[in-house]
Amino acid sequence: MKVDRRSFLGLGIGAVAGIAVSPMGMKLTDDSAIWTQNWPWTPVPVDGKVNYEKSVCSLCPGSCGISVRKIDNRPVKIEGLADHPVNDGGACLHGIAGLQYLYDPARIKTPLKKNGANFEKISWNDAIELVAEKLSNMREKGSPEKLACITDKEQGSVSGLFKRLLKTFGSPEFYTMPSLESYLEITASALHGKGKTIAFDLENASFVLSFGAGIIEGWGSPVSCFKANASRKTRHAQLYQIEPRLSNTAANADRWIPVKPGSEADLALGISSVILKNNLFDSNATSNFKGDLNKLAAVLQKDYSLAKTAKITGVKPDDIKKIATLFAKAEMPVAVFGKGRGDGAQSLKELAAVHTLNCLVGNINKKGGAFVKPNNQYLEFPDVAMDSIAKTGFGKNKTGKYVNQFFEEVNRSSQSLIEALFIYNANPCYTLHDTKKIKKALDKIPFIVSFSSFLDETAMEADVILPSHTFMERFEDVPSSGGLVKTVVGLTRPVIRPLFNTKTPGDSLILIAKALKGNIAKSFPWTTYDKCLESLTSRIWNSLSEDGFAVLSNGMPGDSQPVDVSFLAKNPASLKAQGNYDLTLIPIDNMRLMSAATASSPFAVKTVSDSVLKGKDIVVEINPLTAKGLKNRGFAVLTTPMGKTRVKVNINEGMMPGVIGMVTGLGHTFDNKYVSNKGVNINDLIGQVIEPDSGLDAAFGIKASISKA
Repeated sequence: MKVDRRSFLGLGIGAVAGIAVSPMGMKLTDDSAIWTQNWPWTPVPVDGKVNYEKSVCSLCPGSCGISVRKIDNRPVKIEGLADHPVNDGGACLHGIAGLQYLYDPARIKTPLKKNGANFEKISWNDAIELVAEKLSNMREKGSPEKLACITDKEQGSVSGLFKRLLKTFGSPEFYTMPSLESYLEITASALHGKGKTIAFDLENASFVLSFGAGIIEGWGSPVSCFKANASRKTRHAQLYQIEPRLSNTAANADRWIPVKPGSEADLALGISSVILKNNLFDSNATSNFKGDLNKLAAVLQKDYSLAKTAKITGVKPDDIKKIATLFAKAEMPVAVFGKGRGDGAQSLKELAAVHTLNCLVGNINKKGGAFVKPNNQYLEFPDVAMDSIAKTGFGKNKTGKYVNQFFEEVNRSSQSLIEALFIYNANPCYTLHDTKKIKKALDKIPFIVSFSSFLDETAMEADVILPSHTFMERFEDVPSSGGLVKTVVGLTRPVIRPLFNTKTPGDSLILIAKALKGNIAKSFPWTTYDKCLESLTSRIWNSLSEDGFAVLSNGMPGDSQPVDVSFLAKNPASLKAQGNYDLTLIPIDNMRLMSAATASSPFAVKTVSDSVLKGKDIVVEINPLTAKGLKNRGFAVLTTPMGKTRVKVNINEGMMPGVIGMVTGLGHTFDNKYVSNKGVNINDLIGQVIEPDSGLDAAFGIKASISKA
């Protein structure tokens, strides 16, 4: 049988969620190495000596160990690293396609400076001098607090260096993009206290109650989740999936419970109400509850009776009662939150309501349950030196609590709240809701510095770009995240010398700090980032350098944790979708597409089904009862309060009536013909909905209409 390239990709890589952890899967991904080289910009290596190097993939929160095959020092293939504590040899399609990012035509090859509407090349010395001059002027004017920074995450040495620079400069304006890890920390802070995070022991749980978590769609650490799900049948464990759409996870579950979009928190509270009313809770665990548990029970009995919960959620009363009973009586139950990949908009009410189920049944810090553990503590930063300007500026209030509030306040103010902005490993102009407002806010900031490796939508808005090495070209610590029970720190290694005139972001920051002189320079005593990293991780450096990772904690059972129920006892209101249309548009996370700062590789885009992307047209899912005369595979016009776009229609009984689903991760507009101008960015069509009690953007979707084109 003849197999062309597209057919091979569909056969070998399309099922990677199921094959990544099997011997057959590894054989197929080995064959796929051919295709990772078969792109115009990727050089094909000559025959030569073969060797392997250990590293870590940092394309997603998975933090998987990888083995890079090299021929004459040129990387030619990536596969999962055997015996790594996170993925144990498994790999996802994004990881095995990591070489394409190394040679991506959208890579920034040298420092750039905005000149009108275009960029011009400048030297590193000129770029650092320009940035230092702008920042020095801000301090001279006594406004250091007007420097802000947005990165992808809170943890890790690079984020630590950005925070350190801001602190010694005199600014509290450090923000991270929404991520599953940030939501885990926010939930832990609300229920258990600050400085903690939450993890889920999916590998051992006997009953998993998932509130939309895409366990095989890229949630958390994807390969780890694939493995846990693959072993579920042999362990006789059950998975109940609650979401409006029959996703791959729902189809693979023991039961799919369709629920009205945005009512997941109400269902979780309704289940809690049944558990409390019928005394199904763990009395030992509830003794750890702070505040008045009786008050919470009274609120739940009043507002979340079976009849009321059924009306709100669309789930039958008998089903709610059955789910509550099965969950509470399971040997090792765990309730999992974070819709889709968990990095989109989320409601604290929903996050807290779902995790309260774990607390009620007493499966906290126990095998097969939810683990509440301290945030990663492995970096040893020396004390900072702060002058009076820094102390005054750093002591001022932040513009917003979260990054979405930051942009909202910048837009709202008639004054220049922020004069300079650093952006690293983040693409808010693509990944946050209402992208037009995000770009409008960036237009109000006089000086933007991007540390991006790629000329993406946000980097295009920068005034100066200090391009970073890719993860294949640098050392960097990569702490595990995404709900993993084990606490692991990996180490990316430079498996190839930098191809272009780029730098490690840590080196760029050290150069900026030294150019600013004074106490800021004193607080950055390292000559290079590599020496800095070795110093900061000295306690675990031997393990990092020799094994490629260090295990800080194996997630062994521990002490119970106090639970503060005061937030839920106030019964914060559930949010509604924006708009007055009859239908609701919701995002769909697809394992084959990335929706964060890094765009999907051309290789991954080629694996996307025609039911998701047909040519350059995005395909939306809609129930036949909602289609109302629309033709399957025909064109339609989708309208929301944010705008309208042309789409193709996939009539699908796996979507709840009244709901339209659109995939995330498409619709890029930067200059890369292999991944850009394909489909629509759903974030262009959804606006922010701020949750009053938390400040989070909790827009689970938006009201919409659809009509024949």
